[in-house]
Amino acid sequence: MDPESEKKLSEEMENMTFKMGEIQGVPLPETTCEIWDQIYNFQAREDDILVSTFPKAGTSWVQEIVDLIMLNGDVERSMRAPCFIKVPFIDLNVKPVPSGVDSANAMESPRLLKTHLPIQLMPPSFWEKNVKVVYVARNAKDCMVSYFHFQRMNSVLPDPGTWNEYFSTFLAGNTPWGSWFDHVIGWWNAKDKHQILYVFYEDMMEDPKREIRKISKFLGKDLTEEVLDTIQHHTSFNAMKENPMTNFSTVPSLLFDQSISPYMRKGKVGDWKNHFLVAQNIVFDEEYKKKMAGSRLNFRTEL
Repeated sequence: MDPESEKKLSEEMENMTFKMGEIQGVPLPETTCEIWDQIYNFQAREDDILVSTFPKAGTSWVQEIVDLIMLNGDVERSMRAPCFIKVPFIDLNVKPVPSGVDSANAMESPRLLKTHLPIQLMPPSFWEKNVKVVYVARNAKDCMVSYFHFQRMNSVLPDPGTWNEYFSTFLAGNTPWGSWFDHVIGWWNAKDKHQILYVFYEDMMEDPKREIRKISKFLGKDLTEEVLDTIQHHTSFNAMKENPMTNFSTVPSLLFDQSISPYMRKGKVGDWKNHFLVAQNIVFDEEYKKKMAGSRLNFRTEL
């Protein structure tokens, strides 16, 4: 962001209080709700690729993987812009920065796009154009921990309060973009009706190359082992943490205060064990059984 835009952003944010609104019962940032008609009527194109996730499920990781797949592993070209610029986030609207919809509309095809929307709020044009979607799901416990730390450092989202308070907020589905349970089940139930590849974060951690190969085949790319190795190396946690195009270090600290918590924090499976109290784990597991009953979805909470 240039100094002029940063100054303008700073001035605007001084008088701004970030509030939540809702669309069809799903909590969303109020700024997103303000342009909801534009988001819902967004016009997808047939050659678009969409990365969809519940927040903090590996979105930036998969965006970078998909971008590199489409570039046949050309790392230099993948460094053309920060990931949040090259992949418009269609449900985001943070003034004075252009909205995700405006950024996407101004982009030439083929476009790589991102959303956190639950399936029932998706713009219909994605299905009308039969767009390919890579959906990434991460186990709820690690998602909760990662989202808690993200909300602590992200001034665009509500203050999460204490860990104990956040635990209840997350379980009740009152976080931005709603219920983790509704999100992962909704997209799971839709995967056979549309061109949706449903990928698990834990599978990606276990064998990144296998999952990168799976994504590339879904996108119609037959990449060599050498190219797959390059993509795996460039999208490893340590590589992305050091890469200014993926670690969000170019975002003003006014928006993302990485001294509170780094954007690329741990990228592990099982970090929830460092946060959940024994009693919380019991409460969570009971609620999980109820909400996931009959879904046939299985998540691993450790590797």
